[in-house]
Amino acid sequence: MKQPHQYRPLEQQPQHDACGIGAVVNISGQRTHETLDGALKIVEKLAHRTGKDADGTTGDGVGVMTQLPHALFQKAAQQAGQTLPDAGDYGAAMIFFPQDPLKRMRSRKLLEMILSREGLELLFWRDVPVCPEILSEKARSSMPYIAQCFIRRPDTAARGLDFDRRLYLARREYEHSVSGTYVVSMSSRTIVYKGLFLVWQLRQFYPDLQDADYTSALALVHSRFSTNTTPSWKRAHPNRIILHNGEINTIRGNINRMLAREETMASSVLGDTIARAYPVVETDGSDSSMLDNTLEFLMYSGIELPKAVMLCIPEPWGKDKNMSREKRDMFHYYATMMEPWDGPAAILFSDGEQVGAVLDRNGLRPARYLVTNDGYLILASEVGALPVAPEKIVRKSRLQPGKMLLVDTRTGTVLEDAAIKHRYAAQIPYGEWLDQELLQLADIPIPNRKVPEYTAQERSRLYKIFGYTYDEIHSAILPMAKNGAEPTASMGADIPLAVLSEKHQPLFYYFKQMFAQVTNPPIDALREAIVTDTTVYAGSDGNLLADCAENCRVLQINNPVLSSRDLMKIEGLHMPGLQAKKVSLLYYKNSSLALALDRLFVACDKAYYAGANILILSDRGVDENHIAIPSLLAVSAVQQYLVRTKKRTAISIILESAEPRDVHHFATLFGYGASAVNPYLAQDCIGELIAGGALNKDYYAAVDAYNKAILDGVMRIASKMGISSMQSYEGAQIFEAVGICKDVVDRYFTNTVSRVGGIGLQEINEAVLWRHDRAYDPMDLTADLTVDSSGFHKLRSGSDMEDHMYNPLTILTLQQAVRTGDFDCFRRYSAMVDDEQLPHTLRGLLGFRFDETKAIPLSEVEPVSSIVRRFKTGAMSYGSISEEAHRCLAAAMNRLGGKSNSGEGGEEPARLGTEENSAIKQVASGRFGVTSEYLVSAKEIQIKLAQGAKPGEGGHLPGSKVWPWIARTRHSTPGVALISPPPHHDIYSIEDLAQLIYDLKCANENAEISVKLVSEAGVGTIAAGVAKAGAQTVLISGYDGGTGAAPRSSIYNAGLPWELGLAEAHQSLIANGLRGRVRLETDGKLMTGRDVAIACMLGAEEFGFATAPLVCLGCVMMRVCNLDTCPMGIATQRPELRKNFCGKPEYVVNFMEFVAQELRLILAKLGVRTVDELVGHTEYLQILPHQITQRAAMVDVSGILARCGGENCRYDPAQRFDFKLDATLDKKVLLPLLPKKGKPAAPKQCALDISCTDRAFGTLFGAEITRRWGGTLPDDTYQIRCRGGAGQSFGAFLPKGVTLTLEGDSNDYFGKGLSGGKLAVYADPASIFDPAENVIIGNVALYGATGGSAFISGVAGERFCVRNSGATAVVEGVGDHGCEYMTGGTVVVLGRTGRNFAAGMSGGVAYVLDPEHKLYLRVNKELVSVETVSQKQDIARLKELLRRHVEATGSKKARQMLDAAGYPDCTVCASNSLDEYIVRDLILQGARVDSFGIGENMITAKSDPVFGGVYKLAAVKEDDGSYTPKMKLSESVEKMTIPCLKKVWRIYDEDGKAQADLITMADEVVDTKNGITLFDPIETWKECTYVNSTARCISTPIYENGKRVYTSPNLADIRKFCKAQVGTLWDEVKRFENPHRYYVDLSRNLWDTRSELLKKLSK
Repeated sequence: MKQPHQYRPLEQQPQHDACGIGAVVNISGQRTHETLDGALKIVEKLAHRTGKDADGTTGDGVGVMTQLPHALFQKAAQQAGQTLPDAGDYGAAMIFFPQDPLKRMRSRKLLEMILSREGLELLFWRDVPVCPEILSEKARSSMPYIAQCFIRRPDTAARGLDFDRRLYLARREYEHSVSGTYVVSMSSRTIVYKGLFLVWQLRQFYPDLQDADYTSALALVHSRFSTNTTPSWKRAHPNRIILHNGEINTIRGNINRMLAREETMASSVLGDTIARAYPVVETDGSDSSMLDNTLEFLMYSGIELPKAVMLCIPEPWGKDKNMSREKRDMFHYYATMMEPWDGPAAILFSDGEQVGAVLDRNGLRPARYLVTNDGYLILASEVGALPVAPEKIVRKSRLQPGKMLLVDTRTGTVLEDAAIKHRYAAQIPYGEWLDQELLQLADIPIPNRKVPEYTAQERSRLYKIFGYTYDEIHSAILPMAKNGAEPTASMGADIPLAVLSEKHQPLFYYFKQMFAQVTNPPIDALREAIVTDTTVYAGSDGNLLADCAENCRVLQINNPVLSSRDLMKIEGLHMPGLQAKKVSLLYYKNSSLALALDRLFVACDKAYYAGANILILSDRGVDENHIAIPSLLAVSAVQQYLVRTKKRTAISIILESAEPRDVHHFATLFGYGASAVNPYLAQDCIGELIAGGALNKDYYAAVDAYNKAILDGVMRIASKMGISSMQSYEGAQIFEAVGICKDVVDRYFTNTVSRVGGIGLQEINEAVLWRHDRAYDPMDLTADLTVDSSGFHKLRSGSDMEDHMYNPLTILTLQQAVRTGDFDCFRRYSAMVDDEQLPHTLRGLLGFRFDETKAIPLSEVEPVSSIVRRFKTGAMSYGSISEEAHRCLAAAMNRLGGKSNSGEGGEEPARLGTEENSAIKQVASGRFGVTSEYLVSAKEIQIKLAQGAKPGEGGHLPGSKVWPWIARTRHSTPGVALISPPPHHDIYSIEDLAQLIYDLKCANENAEISVKLVSEAGVGTIAAGVAKAGAQTVLISGYDGGTGAAPRSSIYNAGLPWELGLAEAHQSLIANGLRGRVRLETDGKLMTGRDVAIACMLGAEEFGFATAPLVCLGCVMMRVCNLDTCPMGIATQRPELRKNFCGKPEYVVNFMEFVAQELRLILAKLGVRTVDELVGHTEYLQILPHQITQRAAMVDVSGILARCGGENCRYDPAQRFDFKLDATLDKKVLLPLLPKKGKPAAPKQCALDISCTDRAFGTLFGAEITRRWGGTLPDDTYQIRCRGGAGQSFGAFLPKGVTLTLEGDSNDYFGKGLSGGKLAVYADPASIFDPAENVIIGNVALYGATGGSAFISGVAGERFCVRNSGATAVVEGVGDHGCEYMTGGTVVVLGRTGRNFAAGMSGGVAYVLDPEHKLYLRVNKELVSVETVSQKQDIARLKELLRRHVEATGSKKARQMLDAAGYPDCTVCASNSLDEYIVRDLILQGARVDSFGIGENMITAKSDPVFGGVYKLAAVKEDDGSYTPKMKLSESVEKMTIPCLKKVWRIYDEDGKAQADLITMADEVVDTKNGITLFDPIETWKECTYVNSTARCISTPIYENGKRVYTSPNLADIRKFCKAQVGTLWDEVKRFENPHRYYVDLSRNLWDTRSELLKKLSK
């Protein structure tokens, strides 16, 4: 079809990526090729952490940083006929040039000229040897020309840092002067090799890396997993200083401030040359490269590299009770000048002599390291990435949140965090300087004057002017002042977008909160408040490059929501270094708003030049003739003006305004640059509520509660973007503007994402005047000062109220249609909802491009029965809605062939496998009810990364709705509110999401895996990453979806319409060749067939409905879901209300069929026969040419109509992701242990080696056990013993009946979702470190476990047992946030815990060993009580668990505790597939084991573990007295028997030592005179001849003629006999390491008889 209009695609958002990192460092600085080789092996091993393009042939980028390989370069110089100076006397540059020869030559000449001008002699150029033939066409086509140049060190520059500083300045000047050329590295100490590779290609592409002369003492590697799938050679890591696995969420604010600092920074080292380094940050780079720019600048300006990293990424110091005063003072000092670069990050950095690593304050990236006894430190994203012999490891640990690790190869030392920071903290008297200079807001005296007050009439007038409504006052301000928390609401948004509303919504509502998904996960401001900081600083930033007391002469404000009294204090500041000046935001009502803003800039400049460094923007004083610039516009405009004029770090902005009153208002103000806000009218309103009797509370207490609620709400919004510090959030601009024209955004909200244009300054000014005229009537008539009731959330009748899509008329009409089956009635409902005269949504601005000549008969269109299979109901959890409603939805969708979604609350086991089984099983952050059985029952498993109504936050089920039956399903405590964590625990990054997808695929390989995202700017890039990670369906939810409970500010202000997100995702997937890999789904207030048709044209193939089905079942939109008072029995658990439920599955079936029928009508008019043919075809859409309203006509939605790709722009099953499950050990080794289907389970054991590439080991096996036997198998039915470094998710979702034992260590997610199985892990016995003091498993172990047990002989990482609801675990130490959100089960910690232990723990028991009595400093007491173990039942429970821990792991620590506690009677018997090696190792470890239970490995056989004897027929005696040989055949060779009556002969040498055994016929005699030859029983081609030996028959008769003739000896005689027999063996046979095999063979006669019988029987 011809496309009459071309539209520009939606803009993609900035770079996002996540990665695998690694380092190998020779601590003493010895240069070897093995160091480089080891690092390359790490990155090659971490292939699963590397992204690939759609066809898997092009990687996202791989690289390595090392020291300059002097020997290699010297050899290259000689080959080129050049001479290279000594190491350290030259620098090397690695450069990516354009392939065009002319451009390349110009770039070279320019560099040579700049170097010459700098006094730097260029020695020679070298074309780097490369092998482009190994690359894909895509990588080759973008490959640069790669060259190196060598630069002599001038005599005026010292070796090392000084010389590198000269090179840095030359490089910066070159970069400012050239385009199309990228300097990879230029240094005398380091060099970087990188490119657009798969992990194995890095080594092969650069022959240099394979050369034995390439030696280095350090090698840092990085593999990239880009979520925007448009990687490049340049963006591969390493950068010049760092390798970064993570995101900088505050990057916009960091950039603005760093650029503004250029006016105030001065360096004694760089002097006047500092200007040549400006701008410090290359703003077109990725967040990683901009951080690298900053660290480089700081290092070359005189700040040591480790310190520079520490300043940019500080640990959370504000609430750490254990931190030393000196270190706290140091962080406090630098906080006054520089905000944190906040976000999840694991960073490796090096200057060529030092190698360091640092982790973000939340610990949201994995980093494990070990130190060896031969002087190496090895660090990687995963343990086991570089195998090291256990006996060489002296320490195993992990990088902890906010901590740093440093290796100094100059001194040969490894410095821990405490030593590094103590060194810097002790250098300068930071505490003294803070005491002298820092001013606390609380310390400022209150001026002797009153706070301005208003009369009741003046307040009422101000309410009108600033847009206050009755709803806001009584549903927002009042609850916050009363309870100190933001109120919750329910059922989502169904009013027009702000730009489409005729009610002049405040400017705040044109800005939608951005939030983190996947790559930069949200953090938990509620339960992990220990890492948050609300402090801000007002005044001028000091000179970051020169330490002095004056730098910290600023005002510290701990709560930036100011009372009027606080503001009065600040207003009176007039002291050296701190001068406040009030600037009015008022302008004449007939003036231009643009002119008013220009005058505001002039006023700010005047104040600045008069010495002010704190600007107070105030809108007090509005009257008949004066109106105020909207506060958000004023703050952002001044912020951007100050940034442009380089004054931002010299001035702070404080706002005094009547306008802000809601959490979102404050969030936008802080996000656009305000350091503090005084909401004077909102606080006066609280006084009025108290005076009127609506609030019974002290005024100051109420204001404090309100301020706290606002601040907590803002921190919650910041945390949704992964930001933990208010200082970092200030000016971060994490919003998207929807409905503001480009000119306004570019000038006053610079760099804000804006893809939907709309109103300009004129319309903003009109809104201000509209509200002003309602307070001051322009005709001098008496104005009605009654506060408006807008019906913003709950519908109110009246023409001046906000219009709701679900109103009484539409609800009644829809219910009548589905209950009567009347399609015509449904069409009337659709006409009301789709009314083009009242557009509520972006799709309301679109129309269809019908061509009557192409219409087709309805009979030719895909039938309803086929279309409805694409329909789904939304994720509504059992708990948020009633059992009746939940079952009804499932039954309806199963009858249709569509899918219902369980939501995140689990599902009753009785429903699984029935008509009421939800086909989609959701897995959310709470993991409520997520068991192996739950997952196996699914047709589709949905990973909920975000929810449309509250993206970035976890689900919330109020305690009033957690009735016993809900608690039972969710494995929680009745009556206790359930708040899901933000989705970050096992979704740190895109590669961790890929792991979760893989885990769930293993948990049910027959299910589709879908990922739920929420529409926001950049969701297309994330969708592309999700597709690469293996998801088969990507759901894009709209912001206006329903919810059972969410903060009001989230429901209306977070996320975007699905039209934007869906279009972007579709376009991005096509652009990156990934569209055929996934299905696209959308949901969010889909109400009619028209909605479905538009969604389909924008790229959707499946469609979700949630609110509409509830309305069909009887919902009347009372919006009381969060209160458990739903009168229709739908969103309640109260039995008396559930009786009112009148819904039927037929109603939902009718609705879905009506929607499908309406869609068919549209398809027929378009001339399209199937839904597939409509997918992505935006040419059938057009922007309605005549919008009804003026505001609608301004909205520009052209971006969503871009047509991408050809006809095949939909899911293609042939392109689906291959998980390669057939290659797993589960498929190869474990599943063959199971009997044929239908047969009972038989106990089995096996042993095998595993590595970090064996991910989700045991999960496929466990899933099959669940399918066959559910949770009915006895414990230890299948026992698997593993050895090595296990991959991620070892034992995930393991069901009852399976035991996994691991000798070695494990990575993240150990025991995730444990569902009744048993796990044990202990160190290799050859290890020389103390397991109790070393990390043996990674982060987030036992996340969401619902049952089973785990015994860990060693320390666990962060977030141990998060959301455990039933498992029992014993561990010997845990990191931060242990037992977080735990609702059941038992945890024993036999060692130190990290910070914030038991945060949000609402059930279960944790026993913690606390000999130092410091647990009280680390436990979060919000929900838990702490008491000493004294009850008998607790003591008995502990004793039993310690005993089991010793049995399972041989823990020395637990054994010592039992002994020390006086329990010698508590004997420990170690068992479980023991052999002589394990017994030996336990003894060598000093394990206090009293006895050993030995079985199949030493007495019987692994294939026959049951101990005992059994008769096997060997021969039948015939009538003539002869014997006919008999044997048993079996598929298992070892189970075949040996025929005939037999004897056993033992061959002894001259010394009486046993040499071999020979089995013969009963009538044979063994003659050894001439020697005897035996064959190896296993390697049968080997033989051995024994001479000078004797043979003795050792067979003993047991029965003769049916009678027992054997007398059983006693135990002492048996031991004596066994000891004597062992004494006859040679030491070479008895030794543990590489023992000689003891031969056991058959005589020739017996072998021949057996072979002949086998041939005969085989026929």
